[in-house]
Amino acid sequence: MAAVNTITGWILAGGRGTRMGRVDKGLQPLGTRTMAGHVLARLAPQVGAVAINANRNLAQYQAIAGPDVEVVADDLQGHEGPLAGLQTGLRHCASHATGEFVLTAPCDSPFLPSDLAERLHAALLAEGADVALAVTVETGAQEAEGDTEAGPRRQRHPVFSLLRTNLLPQLDAYLATGARRMEGWYQTLRVAEVLFDDAAAFRNINTLDELQRHAADAARPATAAAAGGGDDDPLPVAQAARLIAARVTPVADTETVALRAALDRVLAADIVSPINVPAYDNSAMDGYALRGADLPPVQAGGHAAPSAGTTGTAGTTGTTGTTGSHTAADTIAGSGAAHQTVTLTVVGTAYAGRAWTGTVAPGQCVRIMTGAAMPAGCDSVLPQELAAAIVSDSVTIAAGSIAPGANRRFAGEDLALGGVALAAGKLLRPADLGLVASLGIDQVTVRRRLRVAFFSTGDELRALGQPLDDGCVYDSNRYTLFGMLTRLGCEVIDLGIVRDDPAPLEAALRTACRDADAILTSGGVSEGAADHTRAIMARLGDVAFWKLAMRPGRPLAFGTVRDGDASAWLFGLPGNPVAVMVSFYLFARPALLRMMGTTEAAARLPLLRARAATAMRKRPGRTEYQRGIVTAGPDGAPQVRLTGAQGSGILSSMTAANCIVVLGHDQGQVAAGDMVDILPFEGLI
Repeated sequence: MAAVNTITGWILAGGRGTRMGRVDKGLQPLGTRTMAGHVLARLAPQVGAVAINANRNLAQYQAIAGPDVEVVADDLQGHEGPLAGLQTGLRHCASHATGEFVLTAPCDSPFLPSDLAERLHAALLAEGADVALAVTVETGAQEAEGDTEAGPRRQRHPVFSLLRTNLLPQLDAYLATGARRMEGWYQTLRVAEVLFDDAAAFRNINTLDELQRHAADAARPATAAAAGGGDDDPLPVAQAARLIAARVTPVADTETVALRAALDRVLAADIVSPINVPAYDNSAMDGYALRGADLPPVQAGGHAAPSAGTTGTAGTTGTTGTTGSHTAADTIAGSGAAHQTVTLTVVGTAYAGRAWTGTVAPGQCVRIMTGAAMPAGCDSVLPQELAAAIVSDSVTIAAGSIAPGANRRFAGEDLALGGVALAAGKLLRPADLGLVASLGIDQVTVRRRLRVAFFSTGDELRALGQPLDDGCVYDSNRYTLFGMLTRLGCEVIDLGIVRDDPAPLEAALRTACRDADAILTSGGVSEGAADHTRAIMARLGDVAFWKLAMRPGRPLAFGTVRDGDASAWLFGLPGNPVAVMVSFYLFARPALLRMMGTTEAAARLPLLRARAATAMRKRPGRTEYQRGIVTAGPDGAPQVRLTGAQGSGILSSMTAANCIVVLGHDQGQVAAGDMVDILPFEGLI
């Protein structure tokens, strides 16, 4: 069905979720999408624009929706029901001039028809109505109180409605009376009813039991454009990354540690400079501190102009008296132009850590070392190598050697007193420790270390030191994860190998969520008969997604697990060794950094560009991560070649590589010489 561009779709997700245990219904997983994600996928192709009305977890809704969909909270406070959400929608559309009509749909009805907007719009125009409502015939309905017989009856669906945006004043007036029922307000309007044959399309899911019963229906597509061919379609990488980023939050606990113990920790509070750095004006060079006014100015065309106190007569030099008043300076021939000089009296020496305490008068200067405080009266430093002549008690300076103010470092030039030296969220590196030390600070407040539990699943796995039976392999993934987590600065909890059996797997997850902030597993998340992690995640918590449009790493689960009051984020990584590393690099690492409290910029992967040395095979529709070796090409620019076979079980390809070549979701074949994105390994894996 064609989209109606004058309609704004308005997804109602602002309720309390009372019948679902007060969880946010729109964020509950149904298949590989959330319920709100299903509604968005079905509604977006039908309208010109779409927005989500939510009163909780706005960032998570934004991650699901993407940057082109606005998420807006109710104008009325206190969860006042769908009419409050509708009022916000009408007001939003009026202020943004997004169209003549608003189409509402609740976030807990993931099966809405693909022709909803078109049919409601046609009926509203044909009947000259204010509102068009969806109506179905409910068969086998229970006998209602006062009915003489049970049977089919018409059912209006007031939350599936198309309204004119100019109804806002009438709705404002209705809500001002304290009334909140949608049907009550509709009774004051001209309503067009549109009969839909598929009553099941308007089902709403109110309880967790209903959510489980309808999980199988989630795969039914609305249209190819709306649902991408079905809910079992893997989630695009970018959408999965946004969803994770919106859900995870930093740990709240902090601790104060000695500066040397703060390396690779995350600042929990801004470090404010208690001093100026540098603390005083000082010299950037070894040379002579002087008054800029004493420098002979350079005339236009390169000739020195006579300065006060000079005779302008060539061939005489010298000084008179101890006040430093200077006489005429030499004219030095060079490059066809005359350069005038002045000679200043050296009246003292300033050292770093031992200032010269006098005052420099006109015609005087002070010998000065790098880092020494600028003497009173001086504003410039002549590097000693630029002096025209140096004798024991004087220095001669040619015009144009330096500009007034040169080579002077000002107090607070690096860090100003009271300024933020390092902001909260900074991951402290060696240079940061030096900066903090320069402020005289010996302790800092940091987020506590993140506790991360991990284990491998699989009956075929054997621990190091055990005999290797036929059909078995040594567990390499735990050692890879240990290295990556340790490098990240996490407190690691190794739970070993867990058998492919639901009972020990559930026990391991319950134990882990009591002890850790996050859990990483390898294996057990695909669709094989012995892959149990995803099912247990759904029973103990929730699964935000479990299948991604990427290679390697397609089976990757993310969500939460709970045991009583304890909970932890869970990353169910694939079992293949290369897929484990790629999945950790792309999804677990950024999430763990955010949990550690780092800034968004610090968690972002460093994507660079390089020229493909050879052709690379790629089909659109998924993101591919291929192991590469980046080197300098013949012209010095970076070029990248693949390591060879790219199977997800070839761990040696990762040890040979120094980068990952990223081939985007919509990208096709790569020719030699094409530019591609790369992610460098150094410091990350």
